[in-house]
Amino acid sequence: MSKIYKIAVIPGDGTGPEVISEGIKVLTTVSASCDFNLNFTHYNLGGEHYQKTGEILPESVLESLSESDAIYLGAIGHPDVKPGILEKGILLKLRFYFDQFINLRPIKLYEGVNTPIKDKSPEDIDFVVVRENTEGLYCGAGGFLKRGTSDEVAIQESINTRKGVERCIRYAFRYCQKRNKAKKLTLCGKTNVLTFAFDLWERAFNEVAQEYPDIETDYAHIDATCMWMVKNPEWFDVIVTDNMFGDIITDLAAMIQGGMGIAAGANINPDGVSMFEPIGGSAPKYTGKQVVNPIAAISAAQIMLETIGEQKAAAFVEEGITKVLRDDLKDVAAGKMGYTTKEVGDLVADYIAKSTSR
Repeated sequence: MSKIYKIAVIPGDGTGPEVISEGIKVLTTVSASCDFNLNFTHYNLGGEHYQKTGEILPESVLESLSESDAIYLGAIGHPDVKPGILEKGILLKLRFYFDQFINLRPIKLYEGVNTPIKDKSPEDIDFVVVRENTEGLYCGAGGFLKRGTSDEVAIQESINTRKGVERCIRYAFRYCQKRNKAKKLTLCGKTNVLTFAFDLWERAFNEVAQEYPDIETDYAHIDATCMWMVKNPEWFDVIVTDNMFGDIITDLAAMIQGGMGIAAGANINPDGVSMFEPIGGSAPKYTGKQVVNPIAAISAAQIMLETIGEQKAAAFVEEGITKVLRDDLKDVAAGKMGYTTKEVGDLVADYIAKSTSR
């Protein structure tokens, strides 16, 4: 009997529904060929829903999402909703509610995709960032004193627990081992200035490293990491870092892999419900124009397949992505692909259908 997975779909705002539609197309194609089934349940969350109803993320929806095997997210962000309302009310709330303590960002330059870094090739840009996802500056600890006056004080505290830091680091070591490439794990921090938080990170990193003698370890300050990521990206295999620094370096990394149109990521709870998404945002100016690149959403679907254990299907999707980027698209940027959003999804799905029927 074929295995059945329950996938919660949050298409979201802007171009989110367009790219998620293509991801579902690819997932449906590959699941039919690999003997498992995906049951999709759609949830109407995002800016338009909030404007109409005042609801952001009701408890009843969270309870329903809890019954899923994975969450597939399009994009959150609406030009008519104040920044922070949807991001905190949906994205951060989902991460915290489901304890998705790992943000996983594969950074890969595909053949046929241009990088702004001179003389670098796909062999040079192929690493993964493991970002702690539920602590640090994103906890929301802090507040205002004398707000609105000339004496105003704003405090935002970074919360780092031994439990939270160590479980992130352990995940990174295991992932590096499983990835089985350079088998090198780099801790990215700022030990010379943030001497409390990153003292904890460094001690936990060095202690856990003793359990993984096959993994080479090193350390780089956040500013040096940014510098080397541009100058020598081939030095990196897996990077582990805190919430804020991870947020910063993964956007830089997305640019060196070719842009947000192909950048995908995951918010992972290894023992619970994880969430998978393209990184490029809702891009409202392109809504309904069928010009945005769905490859990031399809890549997010590929990471989802890997995470739920469908490795064979994930490999087929990866092959389809590789082929389409190498042989078909003129560019990865919105409006420059030479194909519509739907047509790019068709190209990947058709490649998978042909490959799996051989």
